[in-house]
Amino acid sequence: MPNKPKLELTWIGKENRPRLEPRILLEDPDLSYHAKMRMGDNDIFDNRLIFGDNLLALKALEQEFAGKVRCVFIDPPYNTGSAFAHYDDGVEHSIWLSLMRDRLELLRELLSEDGSLWITIDDNEAHYLKVLCDEIFGRSAFIANIVWQKRTSRENRAAIGSSHDHLLLYAKADPLTWKDMRNLLPSNDRGYANPDNDLRGPWRSIPFSAQGYRLNQMYKIYTPNGMPLEPPKGRCWAATEPVFLRYMAEGRVYFPNSGNGRPRIKQYAGEEKGLVPMTWWSTEFAGDNESAKKEILELFHTGDIFVTPKPEKLIERVVYIATNPGDLVLDSFAGSGTTGAVAHKMGRRWIMVELGEHCHTHIIPRMRKVIDGTDQGGISKAVNWKGGGGFRYYRLAPSLLEKDKWGNWVISKEYNAAMLAEAMCKHEGFLYSPSDTVYWQQGRSTENDYIYTTTQTLTHEQLVQLNEEVGDSRSLLICCMAWRGNPAAYPNLTLKKIPNAVLGRCEFGHDDYSLQVENLPSPTETLDFFTPMSNNDSNIIKEPSLFNEESGL
Repeated sequence: MPNKPKLELTWIGKENRPRLEPRILLEDPDLSYHAKMRMGDNDIFDNRLIFGDNLLALKALEQEFAGKVRCVFIDPPYNTGSAFAHYDDGVEHSIWLSLMRDRLELLRELLSEDGSLWITIDDNEAHYLKVLCDEIFGRSAFIANIVWQKRTSRENRAAIGSSHDHLLLYAKADPLTWKDMRNLLPSNDRGYANPDNDLRGPWRSIPFSAQGYRLNQMYKIYTPNGMPLEPPKGRCWAATEPVFLRYMAEGRVYFPNSGNGRPRIKQYAGEEKGLVPMTWWSTEFAGDNESAKKEILELFHTGDIFVTPKPEKLIERVVYIATNPGDLVLDSFAGSGTTGAVAHKMGRRWIMVELGEHCHTHIIPRMRKVIDGTDQGGISKAVNWKGGGGFRYYRLAPSLLEKDKWGNWVISKEYNAAMLAEAMCKHEGFLYSPSDTVYWQQGRSTENDYIYTTTQTLTHEQLVQLNEEVGDSRSLLICCMAWRGNPAAYPNLTLKKIPNAVLGRCEFGHDDYSLQVENLPSPTETLDFFTPMSNNDSNIIKEPSLFNEESGL
């Protein structure tokens, strides 16, 4: 039987991929913020708020944080065709897919092996996004499509009112590995009683049957009155007969209906490990858009609010299930800063990225209130939040290279020596760690492999001295403007000229990869379709087109 063609989501411009420059991050201490005193031993101060294009920011984080993020939660622009106050949320479908693809690929690299990705989206792009995530993460990494009840009021102007959003959940690796690491939801203590004065305390009963057929769990059970019982139709008993007999010996089996009902097992208060999360998240369970708007209004006392903010309770559910205290949570579409606020209150480390000016008008003031303990809305009372911790504010550095008046690429005038050294470390794959005592040890890739960047033209005498200092057991990559002498004469040194060494690697001077609509294709270039990996045109499964001969359009 021939192999079936592999279905793949295809769209105009899919083959075009950005060549991202690995920018460095520059902290602005005036906008960083920390509590004036420690509130506890678990205060976290090294959280990061990054202002800048989120695709470049993700690339900037890649070297340091690849494989270290436990949970990614993103609420990207939904591509609804309407312009939101803080987003150009009308990006043509093909461009939207390309922009999401580029970000999702980097987010996957940042996730730890036991990490997970959570994406809120509505029906406009949810199903395309699902196929796109299948392509990037693998279909086997899909965990669930959670349906979140975002509103309870009725949309009278709609053909069918929308009351939900999707929350797509993917694991970085094997879903079974993620299942073993995820947290169950806390159970409540309701329903426990002690009608028979059991010495082990209050209990409630759970059915002793399971769905399906297992031969070793198909046996007769006799009630206290001697009545033989078979498992319910389509089910088997919940355990093998020896296990059931052990439960009987322990006094844990309860027969309702005066001893004539099917057996149930006593579960004592405190024994339940927790509740498995479900795919339906109601307003009562996870809040809705209206509760989120009230939270924003309470924080900022202004009508200038986001159209569809996410409630803290929704993010709390995600963070609780996906992480433990101290784990790292990332949101690269930070919006009003809800993810960072919730993660901070729950004792998780966080990174947020935001390009819009509301990074300064909303996120920074919000996080300051969280840190000061004056934000008592959202989940604050539920987690007994009193304040503490802090964050560092970063901007993306400008592009390393710029063109001079003759059109030649040169090192940007905005770069000082330290910035240049750090940037070259990123470009060459070294960890930036300048030594306090050895000037040429600016970074390292291994224990004995170093990098040194300078704008000097190095003389033969300088290179001989460096070669001697490096010694036979170490190696040094030197990035400089030029040098004199034969490189082969310095066996422990590797020489590269800047900016030539990095010139062709990426797109310099490109500062904006954001979700904008300035360069939309023409209407005839918007068709997208599912295409099997085959050269046979008969295998192409296309969407219906508006441009056809019968319609005359």
